[in-house]
Amino acid sequence: MTYSLLQGVRVLEVGNFLSAPYCTKLLADMGADVIKLEDPRKGDEARRYGPFLHDIPHPERSGLFLYLNSSKRGVTLNIQTPTGFGLLKDLVTHADVLVHNISPFIADGIGLNYDVLSQANPRLVMTSVTPFGLTGEYKDYKAYDINLAAASGLSVGFGERDREPLSFAMPQVGYFAGMCAASATVVALMTCEESGIGQHIDISEAECIAS
Repeated sequence: MTYSLLQGVRVLEVGNFLSAPYCTKLLADMGADVIKLEDPRKGDEARRYGPFLHDIPHPERSGLFLYLNSSKRGVTLNIQTPTGFGLLKDLVTHADVLVHNISPFIADGIGLNYDVLSQANPRLVMTSVTPFGLTGEYKDYKAYDINLAAASGLSVGFGERDREPLSFAMPQVGYFAGMCAASATVVALMTCEESGIGQHIDISEAECIAS
């Protein structure tokens, strides 16, 4: 009989593109039951990135999307409506973990914060992955791989002196942040087993790549 580290753990993912989906992919690889919640209006941004099967763009044939979301179950839910957010709160009562990478500005506007969701489930581990964290003067800024690499200080070592700043040859920041988020989430679950109390994990992509 085989046993997985996170067997019996249910994870909700409200993720887009790299960081949160990669975090939950790692949790799924460890045996967690991951349910991905996608906005029915547009779906995950990764669906529009290649490589595509036979080089034909299609939302169901993105190699990146399929890699990041293997071993997950998927449903559509618009959590930016009162009805959709109410359904999310119902799902949270039956979950152990919620992982998201929604910007703090949008999350605060719809009530996606730990104070609200922990009332529905005090054992909930909630992991928020954002470019610059949930506090500070940059918390509402959008960011991409190149400016996160610059903010972390890594761009100092890339490229040539007196030329434009560079980032990694391929996007890496989201993967680093996803690994950090997955590790912190597992530790929080272990802590919850002892204390019976969940916690909120605040992951800054810039800080992860700086480390």
